[in-house]
Amino acid sequence: MKPAHFREMSQEEINLKLEELEKHLFELRSQAVTEKLENSKAIINVKRDIARIKTIMRERALESIKK
Repeated sequence: MKPAHFREMSQEEINLKLEELEKHLFELRSQAVTEKLENSKAIINVKRDIARIKTIMRERALESIKK
């Protein structure tokens, strides 16, 4: 997903999406261990989305401190 899409979300939606992505990452990793993972790039994509969300959360936290 694009960062702009995450920026449009509310804080609650972002928290839910982060939790969902972390669960999905766990599932992908367990599939990789059992050699049932079809797309190895999926793990990288999910990790990047998690990083994007955490970056946006940090930006919002810093903005609230400045105000």
